[in-house]
Amino acid sequence: MSRKIDVSRKTKETQIEIKLDLDGSGKADIVTGIPFFDHMLTAFAVHGFFDLKIRAKGDIEVDLHHTIEDTGLVLGQAFNEALDGKEGIIRFGDSCIPMDESLSRVTVDLSNRPYLVYHFPDDLRAVGVFDAYLAKEFFQAFCVKGGFSLHINAYYGDNEHHVLESIFKAMGKSLNMATRINDNLCGPLSSKGSL
Repeated sequence: MSRKIDVSRKTKETQIEIKLDLDGSGKADIVTGIPFFDHMLTAFAVHGFFDLKIRAKGDIEVDLHHTIEDTGLVLGQAFNEALDGKEGIIRFGDSCIPMDESLSRVTVDLSNRPYLVYHFPDDLRAVGVFDAYLAKEFFQAFCVKGGFSLHINAYYGDNEHHVLESIFKAMGKSLNMATRINDNLCGPLSSKGSL
């Protein structure tokens, strides 16, 4: 069963094209016009073993928000469509990743019930080109269109770059775990028989 998908979205503010292979080897080819965002998405793909190609163009001369949020929407849609009903997958994933002085944990449930919990150290919420606030907008869009519950807990850290990178790596690992096929399952993993 192929779990590859191409998804695109075009609005007056952004143009996003994503190619995703859930069963890849971590090959990342990402260009969004926001270098730090590219770096984070590359870490996500590499540590999740997803082959991921993203081309995003947006009105970054106005603000980065539209490009970041819309990339989250399209990436979430890509995951949802690539999972095609979520039959036979493990469904849950959890990963705790250090990055130097920082430590973050990401837990996911591919439940078809979108929800984001986002805890980030308050003293690190600095205004920058790509910061914790913009990251939250990405994660919110990603889990809503992906149809999953996403719990992000950045426990501590002194460097915002390190904290964000530990989150994106942990998200990749937890989604890799949740999207794996369990040969013992005939349908979705749910006591209700449906997600």
